[in-house]
Amino acid sequence: MFKVRSKYLLLIAAAVWLIAGSQVMRMGIEAIVAGAAPVWTLVVGIPVTFLVFHRMFSQLVGKHAARIRSYGEEKMHVLRFFDVRGYLIMAVMMGGGIALRSFHLVPGWFIAFFYTGLGAALALAGVGFIVHYIHRDGYITCPVTGKVREG
Repeated sequence: MFKVRSKYLLLIAAAVWLIAGSQVMRMGIEAIVAGAAPVWTLVVGIPVTFLVFHRMFSQLVGKHAARIRSYGEEKMHVLRFFDVRGYLIMAVMMGGGIALRSFHLVPGWFIAFFYTGLGAALALAGVGFIVHYIHRDGYITCPVTGKVREG
């Protein structure tokens, strides 16, 4: 029950990362629209946050894509697009973000730039999974860094 061919786990991962990224970015944009951030924090903070997390997430995408490809063509449970460590990291990040917002531990200007940059990096990681799905047997070039990796 709930099993798919392992190659489709890349598309499931893409959907999860794209949805998560768009939701996180939406919260950041809402904070921007609410006027929570001075322009300089947006101009500096969004690109810096994006680049830091894009670098981290692109490595995770590569590792998860390689792990998923190693499963072969047998059917796998739909939730196997992450390993246990990936789910733990996701839970900590989501819990931390919810706590930061719920207890007002950070100001609105921080949410504005940080969530916008983080959400964009998450969404681009989702696109990375799509690229890995399309180029399962070839080489992949990162559109941001220009690095070429085996697909």
